[in-house]
Amino acid sequence: MKNVFHEIPYTEGKMGNRQLVNEKHLLVMQVALQPGQKVPEHSANSNVHLLVIAGQVVVTLAGQESIAVTGSLLPVAHQTLMSIRNDANENASFLVFKSPNPSEMPS
Repeated sequence: MKNVFHEIPYTEGKMGNRQLVNEKHLLVMQVALQPGQKVPEHSANSNVHLLVIAGQVVVTLAGQESIAVTGSLLPVAHQTLMSIRNDANENASFLVFKSPNPSEMPS
């Protein structure tokens, strides 16, 4: 059993992450950002939902910025250009749900 509120993968100098579920139909990751850290710009490689479980982050989807706070759930369509950063003064963590697992997406 994994607990998303224990052993949050914060790391110095770069974003932290860990895999929670890796099945054919679903990949769940936990990302941890300390103040000033970010997830680099990339395209969503599956159908994605982000769930903020601590702090707040700035999410940029297809050029549009929004602030996501604890409890925010954001859908991200496949192939959407996205980036996430922590501009706050406190740590932030969020869950990334990908369905299906990107390994099952057609190329």
